[in-house]
Amino acid sequence: MIKLTINNHTIEVEQGTTILQACEQLNVEVPVFCYHSRLSIAGNCRMCLVEVEKTSKPVASCAMPVTEGMVVHTDSPMVEKARKGNLEFLLINHPLDCPICDQGGECDLQDITMAYGSGESRFDLNKRAVSDKYMGPLIKTVMTRCIHCTRCVRFADEVAGSHELGTTGRGEHMEITSYLETAVSSELSGNMIDLCPVGALTNKPYAFHGRSWELTKTESIDVMDAVGSNIRIDSRGREVMRILPRLNEDINEEWISDRTRFAYDGLKRQRLDQPYRRVDGKLTPCTWDEAFAVIKEKLAAVKGSEIAAIAGDLADCESMLTLKELMLALKSPHLDCRQDGTMISTASRSHYIMNTPIARIEESDCILLIGTNPRHEAPIVNARIRKRYLKGHISIGLIGQPVDLSYKYDHLGETPDVLSSSFKDALKKAERPMIILGQAVFNRPDTTAILAAIQQLIKKYKFIQDDWNGYNVLHIAAARVGGLDVGFVPQKDGLATKEILKACQKNKIKVLYLLGADEIPMDQLGSAFVIYQGHHGDAGANRADVILPGAAYTEKMATYVNTEGRVQTAQQALTPPGEAKEDWKIIRALSEAIGHTLSYNTWEDIQSALTKIHPAFASRGEIIASEWQDFDTANSSSIEATPFNLPISNFYMTDVISRHSANMVACVQEITQGKRPHV
Repeated sequence: MIKLTINNHTIEVEQGTTILQACEQLNVEVPVFCYHSRLSIAGNCRMCLVEVEKTSKPVASCAMPVTEGMVVHTDSPMVEKARKGNLEFLLINHPLDCPICDQGGECDLQDITMAYGSGESRFDLNKRAVSDKYMGPLIKTVMTRCIHCTRCVRFADEVAGSHELGTTGRGEHMEITSYLETAVSSELSGNMIDLCPVGALTNKPYAFHGRSWELTKTESIDVMDAVGSNIRIDSRGREVMRILPRLNEDINEEWISDRTRFAYDGLKRQRLDQPYRRVDGKLTPCTWDEAFAVIKEKLAAVKGSEIAAIAGDLADCESMLTLKELMLALKSPHLDCRQDGTMISTASRSHYIMNTPIARIEESDCILLIGTNPRHEAPIVNARIRKRYLKGHISIGLIGQPVDLSYKYDHLGETPDVLSSSFKDALKKAERPMIILGQAVFNRPDTTAILAAIQQLIKKYKFIQDDWNGYNVLHIAAARVGGLDVGFVPQKDGLATKEILKACQKNKIKVLYLLGADEIPMDQLGSAFVIYQGHHGDAGANRADVILPGAAYTEKMATYVNTEGRVQTAQQALTPPGEAKEDWKIIRALSEAIGHTLSYNTWEDIQSALTKIHPAFASRGEIIASEWQDFDTANSSSIEATPFNLPISNFYMTDVISRHSANMVACVQEITQGKRPHV
């Protein structure tokens, strides 16, 4: 430990700590522009200058390591003069357009200038002008405002791994650009907007639509994938204006994916805001009572074994629990939350969650990816793997389609039959190995055989230890782990999704309840009577005979469980449109209308029931470790030599919200298809 003095306060810090980091530990404020704790040190802005005794000039605290006995002053006359001069220099060419800048109210340059600036400038020369750069449909640039902090460049290189931004020129002629001025292709590009300390990079879809002080801010949870990133929903009136990340070191740090950040505009398009029933082949608006009456009449004419339910990828735990209870009351065992047909073992919770917490990926020294592309399926998890990769001394192997993951890996093959013969040396040397299985593993006829081979690896190497479980399932649906936890799976003698679809075609399933399930092939439902409950007029609503309008994740207080088994609560930011209701309330009202009244009257009643089902629901935001159990592989066949079929072919459109987002449509056209719009 090294002892030093900062503003007459003595502190001990570890060797290698910078002066700025030591100041942060002592809660001494030092203004910065270019420094960021998650990026490499650049030392560009010189705003963090401090005085160190026995030196003749101010020192950049972000780049200077502490030494024994060092005496630092952060508020001396020398420092005050240096800060004023530096701000005066930075503002020489900065345009005076704060009233029209989208960064207004959230601008580091504004705040720091007010706190440390002189309030006047000695420069009256013409300001330099820099042409704006094209960075795609999500990032708006006003490069005259740029102060060359290079945060965006370092983020692209270090965190996103896209290497698409850089600098040209030197001194006054330096410019930050994407070189060929193509759209930034990283799935994390929107985080550059948050990192920019001035208004050089701003949110293009949000531009000129609002001010930060006009917005109501609600802390919530993302459902665009299964990571459960912590977000803040900024709304005005009954409209979501933007979505920003919240700091959570255990899950998403301070990043979110572009789909999470920009797909919000899909929440206001093609919404279901009143019940419908099909009359003479056409969907006709009706009242809630009329919709319930139609359902009651239909249910009365069929047996419980002729009724089935499928939950979609955005369903919350409350709605799945109430629908499960309703199905059991109707004596139907046919229900499933795996609308993609994956067959994941539910014998133990450790079989279907990411047992290695996301934050502990940084402790691993060997990662084997099987049937997954984490860059598309979970960009935040992929960023964490890249972070670990950059530290070095790690082996990463991939079995599946060769894809760009933003870091180097050993491609072991496209088919699972290489499992027993590949990556042996790396696994043998590893002290904390991880295996990450994508959903492509569980959607094959040889899933059990693959798991049997994986179990041999688990027993042979150090995947399971007292304080380490390296078996991980990477989900892509926000509802999946929660659905498995509440038991929204086939009951005794019940049918799974694929079997339900076959039974519909054979007219053995006559009533099908779709809880936001839009990803199943609707042409395979035969003549079944379809009840669709959801918030968008997508495939399910188009096929439905009765539509019950539900609430989106921004419009209800709801429980979701992320891929690592962490239970979190999404908060209500808006009210549902029109006559739409919260999903569990719809099911509760329907149960009463058909004569099978459920016992849940309040949201708290459902929370009590969830807690009884699994203790994880009583520990919100925490990880509840699951004891490892071996797979039941008694009936396993042989592994087939067929390649894995990845579930996500289009990152920007994976659900009903993103499919109705104009922002995501623009991303598909400009980033995926390369069709740059004419400006």
